[in-house]
Amino acid sequence: MSFKYAIALTGGIATGKSTVANIFKDYGFEIIDADKIAHCMLDSQHEKIAELFGEAYVEDGKVMRKKLGTLIFGDTDAKAKLEALLHPLIYDEIEREARLLDAKEKHYLVDIPLFFETNRYPIKESIVVYVPKALQLERLIKRDGSSNIEAQRRIESQMNIEQKREKASYVIDNSKTLKNLQLECDRVRDILLNI
Repeated sequence: MSFKYAIALTGGIATGKSTVANIFKDYGFEIIDADKIAHCMLDSQHEKIAELFGEAYVEDGKVMRKKLGTLIFGDTDAKAKLEALLHPLIYDEIEREARLLDAKEKHYLVDIPLFFETNRYPIKESIVVYVPKALQLERLIKRDGSSNIEAQRRIESQMNIEQKREKASYVIDNSKTLKNLQLECDRVRDILLNI
């Protein structure tokens, strides 16, 4: 069975999942990055993307992610079409990588931003990287240079961060300093090494 040693790493957009993933990489944990896989799948499906959404979303065999993202976060039908195309492909690749890591019989992280939303992965344990919604909005605007409305729309396209926090096996609070985040990661690492 795949995902036997997997622990899902999730949270909301701009909560700091990538930073946490890098800290856990430094601890020696292997990471399967769903976003990286999604980007590869997106480009490999560029012809289908052009067919579904129009040639304007593809340039030189590459999907124009930011432009497509603007469409997707503002149109639930377009989002559903994209997810129907990509999610099965992403799942298959994550499962393939998980089988290889399960063979090592060590815990590893699967960084899946939409872990709870898709409810697709049979992973029992999860870590949620948490920041309050107001801070999430502030960080997203700063990170992407988004307008307040655009950032709000992207955050609202995901499950509310408070709900994710309730569903988590472990919560890493990233609302303070980087030093505090490191301590939070240390705490969860110590728990994981003992399960």
